[in-house]
Amino acid sequence: MRTHHPEKAVAIPASRVLADSATPHGSISRSAISVLVVDDDRSLREGCVSYFQVEGYDVTPVGSGSAALELVRRRRFDIIMLDLYMTEVAGMEILRAALAANPDTLVVVMTGNPSVDSNLEALRAGAWDYMLKPFTPVHLDVLVGRALHAIATAREARGNVANLVKQHGNSDLVTCLGTAPSFREAVSLALKVAPTNASVMLCGESGTGKEVLAQLIHRHSRRAAKELVPINCAALPENLLESEMFGHRKGAFTGADRDKPGLLEVANAGTLFLDEITEMSQRLQAKLLRVLQDGVVRRVGAESQQTVDVRFLSATNRNPQEAVTSGVLREDLFYRLRVVLIKLPPLRERVQDIPLLASHFLSYYWDRHRPREAMPKFTSASLELLRSKPWRGNVRELQNVIEHLAVLAEAGQPIQPHNIPFYENGTGDSPDASIPPSLFEEGYHAAREKLVSNFEKAYLSRIVDRAGGNMSKAARLASVDRTTLYRLIERYSVSRDEFADADTAS
Repeated sequence: MRTHHPEKAVAIPASRVLADSATPHGSISRSAISVLVVDDDRSLREGCVSYFQVEGYDVTPVGSGSAALELVRRRRFDIIMLDLYMTEVAGMEILRAALAANPDTLVVVMTGNPSVDSNLEALRAGAWDYMLKPFTPVHLDVLVGRALHAIATAREARGNVANLVKQHGNSDLVTCLGTAPSFREAVSLALKVAPTNASVMLCGESGTGKEVLAQLIHRHSRRAAKELVPINCAALPENLLESEMFGHRKGAFTGADRDKPGLLEVANAGTLFLDEITEMSQRLQAKLLRVLQDGVVRRVGAESQQTVDVRFLSATNRNPQEAVTSGVLREDLFYRLRVVLIKLPPLRERVQDIPLLASHFLSYYWDRHRPREAMPKFTSASLELLRSKPWRGNVRELQNVIEHLAVLAEAGQPIQPHNIPFYENGTGDSPDASIPPSLFEEGYHAAREKLVSNFEKAYLSRIVDRAGGNMSKAARLASVDRTTLYRLIERYSVSRDEFADADTAS
């Protein structure tokens, strides 16, 4: 049973006069915000309407559930103040109909029933917030201020997408999507250097978009009509990488049954993108330096050489200056490749871009996987959850999560926080999530020793596998000497013989 307090219904002091109609954000006018107030309590309804009118909003009052249901189906509202317990038509039905018609609407549920279950049910159904009756003008003012901020942010995000598409075209959308100053600075520098022939080195954590930014540079270069040829220096063993880059003559080695041009020749008059450049061996770095200095390429097993005109873009997820200091990257090659250095910030340093990126990825993957179904929208709570995550895998991790969501989400329904799939090894909140519970039952030193042992075993396995069994390369990747690596192998009873051939071949 509802209990109304007419004497405590919202009332606006006559002295309260709006100085101007601009929002605190300056990017949106209150008169452009449409508000629907739905309540069969006349005094509360009129109090709310009075507030919105004085503040300069476009407000519509409705006193019946059936009239409200019809209205939300044919007209778009930015904010709906909705009594949860309506006669004739239940507030929950109106809530669902309003969000089905326009998922971007912020629905604020008003209720005199303090039931936690009913409030949670409304929030799960997509309500933006709720207010318990009776409430004061101050409470309403605070809530509407928050709603206004959410609307302004959403409109700004949509405007940014439209402007970026207009300025750079859809092909650059993922690259340019973001308003964080550090990210915009990186994009601006990339566009500035793109028309030149300068070598560019891109630095940033894995998943921050280095390859996509390289594509942007190439598209805006004078070489855009030619190919952008990518090669991952960490994905191939040294001998195969050499053959891929420089090509080979027939009979140069076992399996070379024909002449094959290298990627440096393929990229002639175009651009070569060297991803993970710090994973290239010193010998190949010296050979690549010759190409940068003289513009000549000699295939493996060939006596003659040929001239190529290639622009070099490179990328690394390491600090390149530290790689030079540690001897992993040749200093002379570094300065040749790093005529211009562009640093891409991790996603955790551009949190304001997460809603923009999430909305773009959702739209992209929805069109790809479910083009004939009504696309859902993120609720404010779900976007806040996305903003709160650490995103250790950066934009790539966010992209994977949103694609998963696009495949599983219910069509046309608001996306709630519990709908978003997070991976155990990705964005978990708990710092002890990867620690076996049994270790907490042991003493500190014993537990610590087991954790370190498990880490060293796993790291050793991964690093040797990544190096293709080549112990010299594994030592370089781990930034330790080979003696230390062999000592770890012996400690965990791993046979050295299985690596001997690969190591000798290097």
